[in-house]
Amino acid sequence: MSVIRNRGAYVAVLLSVAAATLAGCSRGSSTSSSSPVSSSSPAASGCPAALATAKQAVQQAQDVNAPWTGPITGPKAVAGRTVVYVAQTMTNPGVAGAAKGVQDAAQTIGWNVRVIDGQGTPAGIQAAFSQAVALKPSGIVLGGFDPNATAQQVAQANDAGIPLVGWHAVAKPGPSESPKLFSNVTTWVEDVAKISADWIIARSNGNAGVVIFTDSSIPFAENKSQLIKSELATCSTVKLLSYENIPISDASSRTPQQVSSLLSRFGDQWTYSDAINDLYFADAAAALRSGGKKGDAAPFNIGAGDGDPSAFQRIRDKQHQSATVPEPLGAQGWQIVDELNRAFAGQKASGFVAPVHLTTTENVGDTSSWDPRGYREAYQAVWGK
Repeated sequence: MSVIRNRGAYVAVLLSVAAATLAGCSRGSSTSSSSPVSSSSPAASGCPAALATAKQAVQQAQDVNAPWTGPITGPKAVAGRTVVYVAQTMTNPGVAGAAKGVQDAAQTIGWNVRVIDGQGTPAGIQAAFSQAVALKPSGIVLGGFDPNATAQQVAQANDAGIPLVGWHAVAKPGPSESPKLFSNVTTWVEDVAKISADWIIARSNGNAGVVIFTDSSIPFAENKSQLIKSELATCSTVKLLSYENIPISDASSRTPQQVSSLLSRFGDQWTYSDAINDLYFADAAAALRSGGKKGDAAPFNIGAGDGDPSAFQRIRDKQHQSATVPEPLGAQGWQIVDELNRAFAGQKASGFVAPVHLTTTENVGDTSSWDPRGYREAYQAVWGK
């Protein structure tokens, strides 16, 4: 089975490159390159080594038939357990998708699951978590919210001996000591950021004028976009045109205006975009159409986000999004149940981290989510079901 790798040195290198090459931004701002890519950029890449590496990574990440690399051993199913899934908000497709995966897996293993919706507000999430603790379940899942915002409830669950498993709850996958989680299920943000930038390098043959969309008010999102910057900077003929800091809460109102401004400033020099979440392209589409941009033409857009169904639809229809880096939400729901089963059996967390995947116009098919092969059968075999 796969184990969690030590990424500390890797992250330090990437962040130092980012700091040395491109400055960060303050909230609500945008920055522009002083030397944007020319519309007459040569076809030959100025970064042959980086281009070759990117092409190889992209080819591997696009494989829809990749074999299962997760756990194949572990404890048999512990019977008669009840789990509460505390959702940040069930209107978030990622949170809802992971919840459905947990429900499907729980049905297979023979557990009961209750979902409590936090309604997307701090007070609502705290109330939902308090309700979950009061139910005295066997385990609790933290679906897409920061445990530090519910520190009191986390402490109560810890004191009661209720195992906690997070989905996108903290920045890193695996066990967490502070806050105390048995495990956190997520992909490596470094891998997500890197493959999204590699797709741009590979698809453009190392010649792109790029806009990055981020939310610098969220440390996790800002870190992701800085990692994207650093990977793009490995190719000298890829130019960062602008770094657009648009808070997610303001995306629907501000993104169209910023897109119109970017088209006015850069015109055909803007050939690619990378965003920390697919939602920016849902909001950008109308402005791109108004600016005379066809859905299957530049700027070619990739979301380094959850990969929600609307993103898959835009990619399939070739409507102002060409790729996404989706989370395997169903498989992650099954992993959450497996991690809880290990906790109930007194064993360690699995250490598995799902590899990144790229969904593009070439491999999207008729799917609306990334659902890798083999995980159901593997977990059923582990659990003896």
